[in-house]
Amino acid sequence: MPAYRPEEIEKKWQAHWKQHHTFQAQNHSDKPKYYVLDMFPYPSGAGLHVGHPLGYIASDIVTRYKRLQGFNVLHPMGFDSFGLPAEQYAIQTGQHPAVTTEQNIDTYIKQLSSLGFSYDWSREVRTSDPSYYKWTQWIFLKLFNSWYNLDTDRAEPLTELTARFAESGSEGIRAAGDDEERQVFTAGQWQMMSEKQKLAAVLPYRLAYQQDTFVNWCAGLGTVLSNDEVKDGLSERGGFPVERRLMPQWSLRITAYADRLLQGLDQLDWPDAVKEMQRNWIGKSIGAEVTFPVQGSETAQIKVYTTRVDTIYGATFLVLAPEHELVDQLTTPEQRAAVDEYIAATKRRSERDRMADAKTVSGVFTGAYALNPVNNEPVQIWLADYVLAGYGTGAVMAVPSGDQRDWLFATHFGLPIPVISDAQKDIDQQADPTKEGRYINSGIINGLTYKEATATLIAFLEEKGLGKGKVNFRQRDAIFGRQRYWGEPIPIYYKEGTAYGIAESDLPLVLPEIDEYKPTETGEPPLGRAQNWLYRGQYPYELSTMPGWAGSSWYYLRYMDPHNDARFVSEGAEQYWGSVDLYMGGAEHATGHLLYARFWYLFLKDLGLVSSSEPFQKLINQGMILGRSNLIYRFRGTNIIFSAGIAQQILAGVNAYVPHLPQGVYTPQEVFKLLEERLGKQYLEDNDIVLTPRLYFDILHVDIKLAEKDILDTEGLKKWRDDFEDAVFITEDGIVKCGVIENEKMSKSLHNVVTPDVLIDKYGADALRLYEMFLGPLEQYKPWNTNGISGVGGFLKKFWRLFHPEDGALSITDEPATPAELKVLHKAIQKAQEDIEKFSFNTSVSLFMITVNELTALKCHKRAILEPLVLLVSPFAPHLAEELWQELGHEAGSISHARYPEFRQEFLVEDTVTYPLAINGKVREQMQFAATATAPEIEAAVLASDFLAKHGEGKSAKKVIVVPGRMVNVVV
Repeated sequence: MPAYRPEEIEKKWQAHWKQHHTFQAQNHSDKPKYYVLDMFPYPSGAGLHVGHPLGYIASDIVTRYKRLQGFNVLHPMGFDSFGLPAEQYAIQTGQHPAVTTEQNIDTYIKQLSSLGFSYDWSREVRTSDPSYYKWTQWIFLKLFNSWYNLDTDRAEPLTELTARFAESGSEGIRAAGDDEERQVFTAGQWQMMSEKQKLAAVLPYRLAYQQDTFVNWCAGLGTVLSNDEVKDGLSERGGFPVERRLMPQWSLRITAYADRLLQGLDQLDWPDAVKEMQRNWIGKSIGAEVTFPVQGSETAQIKVYTTRVDTIYGATFLVLAPEHELVDQLTTPEQRAAVDEYIAATKRRSERDRMADAKTVSGVFTGAYALNPVNNEPVQIWLADYVLAGYGTGAVMAVPSGDQRDWLFATHFGLPIPVISDAQKDIDQQADPTKEGRYINSGIINGLTYKEATATLIAFLEEKGLGKGKVNFRQRDAIFGRQRYWGEPIPIYYKEGTAYGIAESDLPLVLPEIDEYKPTETGEPPLGRAQNWLYRGQYPYELSTMPGWAGSSWYYLRYMDPHNDARFVSEGAEQYWGSVDLYMGGAEHATGHLLYARFWYLFLKDLGLVSSSEPFQKLINQGMILGRSNLIYRFRGTNIIFSAGIAQQILAGVNAYVPHLPQGVYTPQEVFKLLEERLGKQYLEDNDIVLTPRLYFDILHVDIKLAEKDILDTEGLKKWRDDFEDAVFITEDGIVKCGVIENEKMSKSLHNVVTPDVLIDKYGADALRLYEMFLGPLEQYKPWNTNGISGVGGFLKKFWRLFHPEDGALSITDEPATPAELKVLHKAIQKAQEDIEKFSFNTSVSLFMITVNELTALKCHKRAILEPLVLLVSPFAPHLAEELWQELGHEAGSISHARYPEFRQEFLVEDTVTYPLAINGKVREQMQFAATATAPEIEAAVLASDFLAKHGEGKSAKKVIVVPGRMVNVVV
């Protein structure tokens, strides 16, 4: 095979790796371990585009490099295979989600394998496989049967809690969660309770619990959605209306771990931006919980949490979330209609939209008043959608002089804005949240500083039973149920309306077969369609399924021991692999998957089931590859396609009718004349095209496969879509040029998706791997241009020719390497190692190109140089490296077990140094000296030469300055 043929080489080695299980990792080894993990993909029907493999290529380079360095590397792959897209497709087609999921996975495996990734496929996991989700359900049951002990600061089995109830009742027990939801009882009372009463008493302690919760309900999809799945009040998938609804939901008490999740960030080698996002999401704050009695009621009271209790005398109204439990009780008859209308409007907005909209001021007065607990002054009670029921207490005390949002609200509705500090300024213009100065108009804290006032007020409130100091977190418990079919069944059954966990011996609870994949006619989740689906033949199961993030919260552990039927991971495998050393994935998972996975890991740590402190030690967020879109310009109301240059000039001319835009090149009359010249009068008459003072184009995205080098394939366009079948074209120099949008997100809807399959067929997987790395720094967003890959393909051919001159037979000599050749090689070894260690892969590719050019110029075909060079390149271009490694006489497929070349500094030491020679600072010529030459030796040699005679204008040297290794300056 004289010429480089990637299509043959790559298929050969992919088959070899698969047949020989080349990348299979062992759970016991004398080698140090290294665990490299990619965030595993959801297998969509669209398959991979060229943006998806970016992180996979980078992690594979590290994987192969670490193997060469002598590590036992675990590099697995699997599929996050439950999810809403497959279910929606099933609803539309009637096909079981498992069928489409299986087909999509087959496509992904084929595409991933074609890129030469060194995955240990023997460890593949799929979250929708019952042998996998058995253990997801098992972890849920552990959460269901655990509580969080604040005294020991860890989760403990519920059996320890109930033992304490039997011994001393509920007194003295400090548990994560809301104390007010819990019963107070003695040991005797506990003993007298029925089983059902005991379970009800225990429920508020569980880490997995059920309660009525406000959720994003999407009737069109028949399920609850997370905030991430809702945009502008519509579902991201399908665009269906979403409303806030109070529903019974399963939740996980992630808030119990808030402080530990916050503290653990300090020990992680993660991007600062991701850690900051998690800190903000957790949102720890130190403040006070204050009780405002409702005027005219003996029992009703409103609790607020504030970080600025010092401003309480400036609280002139309260704002409640529209979902607050007291709204109905507080609303007066006169305000009922307005309140009901406002609540209905709020239901159509997601929490994310409500939080993000800081400019719009909206609210409604309930008609009720509360009493400020420090001075007994009445304050109005309002509703506003910027307050969320799930955050804090669902109510805030509004201090318009110190909070800008409160100031805008008060200004809009004409509410009082009293000044409370002598340091506040310009309150008529905006709020001033200063903590400087001393308090005025503030009763018992008049004249005090911020710290003095805070301590005084907390002491006062605690003494009166009207408040207390409190640490709060913005983070809320994680809603865990989804009203859909294609997810893990929650292993709960109901007996007389009480939830029980199924026996661990009965796991997995497998999804039942149903006739349709949409909710029942009575509004139950799809699992309500299952016939005779009962626990042990008599008890109804929970009909919700787990969210998509359930299976992905622990999959990294299952990879360590994926075929273990007796345990989710064996102790030995878990202790050997520990935590993930390198995790590669997108920053969009910062407050979703990454937070949930850390939560589950800490919980398993509490139970003694894992041995590290965190699941992922180093995280890298790869950037996004942005697409290059092609546009066509269709004359509105016709099927005439204009070449981009002409269309853009016409558009500029049309814009002349808009006063603030410049005059363009074409007037409407000129456009009409152009159409007449190109198409003829008859065509214009037949198609009713008439002169109009305003001309418009439909600017449409076109499939980029129809626009090579931005020139439209006109015949291909006619075949692409029926509506272009009779298109005619206004050309430039006989061609139709497309408009171009650089740097758009790759998307099917924009027709700018480039699939790796096409490029691999044309250039090879090694070329695609190198090109994606060459585009720029790994973490940055990078524009895609298919035209650039040909240059990388040319480099690989040039590399091949170092071994096969002129594409002939292998021509390698065993001659000793020259100093120049050794210098080129060891510069490459040093730089490649440094680059990979700091994940600077784009500079490595540049280095390889320079190295090959230098060795080509030296006509180097020596084994001593080229064999180590193959090893350097192998993590990036593994197929070509395997082929050359075998040709060099090594066992087939053995390059992964070789050793990375050793860098030797001595080969970079120069024998001679070239010095610029200057007269009075002006360089005149150069001289070479031995690298070991001393300054006196260099000075003597310069003075002994004819340099001064040639350039000194007859003057003698006053001084000779030698800068070692740099230059010589003769002062005359």
